[in-house]
Amino acid sequence: MTDTAPDQLDDTVWVEKASLIDSIPRPVQIASVAVVFITVWQLITLSDLVPPIILPTPLETWNDMMFVGANVLSGGYMLDSLWTTVKTVLYGYALAIAIGLTLGIIVGETAFGERAIMPYLVAIDTMPKVAFAPLFVAWLGFDIDSKVALAAFIATFPIVVGTAAGLHAPDANARMLFKTMGASRWQTLYKMKLPTGLPQIFTGLKIGSVGVMAGAITGEFLGGGNGFGELIRVAASQLNTPRVFSLILYLSLVGLALFAATSYAQRVLVFWHKDRVIGAEG
Repeated sequence: MTDTAPDQLDDTVWVEKASLIDSIPRPVQIASVAVVFITVWQLITLSDLVPPIILPTPLETWNDMMFVGANVLSGGYMLDSLWTTVKTVLYGYALAIAIGLTLGIIVGETAFGERAIMPYLVAIDTMPKVAFAPLFVAWLGFDIDSKVALAAFIATFPIVVGTAAGLHAPDANARMLFKTMGASRWQTLYKMKLPTGLPQIFTGLKIGSVGVMAGAITGEFLGGGNGFGELIRVAASQLNTPRVFSLILYLSLVGLALFAATSYAQRVLVFWHKDRVIGAEG
């Protein structure tokens, strides 16, 4: 029996090679995109294509971000507003996860859920979400409850779809094995279907983590309160566009942090599933 050299194995086994752009370290890629975006932004403001009252310069936005950051760090009124928005997002996300997982299991596990409940969920998701904001305010008042409800309302459907798709992920052989071993329906669900479907479930959770931020800000923007959404509304009414841009950028950091936390949980719990582009590591 002859030994096979490693270089011969490379010739016989197909290996996907990373492109030149994918070989660049990720921090460099992110920084490059930011530089290009800011450069284009600055060129647009210098060319007077857009009035300054509509599009502030990057420097004006940066200075206002420094003001907002200093106010938050000093414990000013913006810290309370930021904390209100963060609570709304976290409560809405938790509620969306609870409702989404429950409905997703019903839809993915029962024929009744797939045939009778899923069409209603799709119909509700196709409706304009902003139109529900006044209804939630009328039902739940101007307090944080109406904003949490709207945030959860927007973020629930992707979690339902991801959970239902995850429960259908196991192949027929795995299902037959559990059936042969006499596993109950509940045992099959939590020992085989849920663990196997975690990649799809987390896909829905990550989409929901983005939607919940939009729901929370929309609720604050239309339903009042003292969150960042209300500050954006006030700044926009005063044509203070640098303040609007800076508040939006801070909110994007909050949303990015929630998305990153969900992705980290996925890497910890679904360590066996490779969910990235070849060559994009680092």
